Amino acid sequence: MGYSVTTPPGPPPILYNHHHPNPKSITHLTRRSLLLSAPLSLTLRPPPSSAAVSPPPPDTTITDRVFMDFSLCPTYFRPLSSPDSKPALCPDSLPLGRLVLGLYGHHVPLTVSNFKSMCTSSAYKGTLVHKLFPGQFFLAGHQGDKPGDVRRPTGLARNTETVDSKAFALTHSRPGLISLNLSENDDEDDIKLDPDYRNVEFLITSGPGPCPDLDYKNIVFGTVLEGLDVVTAIAAIPTYRPSEKIQQFNDFAEFIGDERAMNARALWNKPLKTVYISDCGELNVTKPSLSPPSLP
Repeated sequence: MGYSVTTPPGPPPILYNHHHPNPKSITHLTRRSLLLSAPLSLTLRPPPSSAAVSPPPPDTTITDRVFMDFSLCPTYFRPLSSPDSKPALCPDSLPLGRLVLGLYGHHVPLTVSNFKSMCTSSAYKGTLVHKLFPGQFFLAGHQGDKPGDVRRPTGLARNTETVDSKAFALTHSRPGLISLNLSENDDEDDIKLDPDYRNVEFLITSGPGPCPDLDYKNIVFGTVLEGLDVVTAIAAIPTYRPSEKIQQFNDFAEFIGDERAMNARALWNKPLKTVYISDCGELNVTKPSLSPPSLP
């Protein structure tokens, strides 16, 4: 009598359809879904860069101190005959006071060195404050051959900081800042075209507020440490300003190329009283300040 061995039935075959997906597909779809579900910001995040680090602020350590004495000449500015190389330009002058200027030699060493040389050599002595813009600033150090002009300086280094963007970082944010005058410079063209030309014209902000129109066009290289009242006194001097009708006529003359327009415009903003630098030089101190004082 024979036996028949019956193999127990195995598990039913798995049918891969939409109800039972393939395990490989499960893994594949899971990875894909994870990738698709990841935030877009993670995949588009830029790599870390050192460009995001802001540059350090300009170094406004005061490395040098110079002084300038300003005086008022009530009888205009007439050179007197004298055997001296620099005759007394105004024998009956009225002192306005002294400015003590702190210079930022670490920030713009070339600009500071040239300015200090002009002070120690008395090159600014006897020269005029030739333009005054009420509520903003005044100009001095104009080069020329007339009485009260600065004679063309010699022996100064070529100032390459005038083409360095870092030198223009400081703004004209308050009264009492001294700046190398570039945008408002009015030296004669024949002087500027000289290969040995060195710009030594400077401006001092007089307040009461900032002068944003001067920012990034002129090089701030120092501050008034003492004598802000002298700056205020100079700023209060009246200036020549033509009427609106004359200004419009001048604008039209300049538009049609009349050279007389520029000559007439050169008289605008000139002080009606003669203010000049009666003395200048360097002040030697044992320990320079680490930072400029806070001025109102």
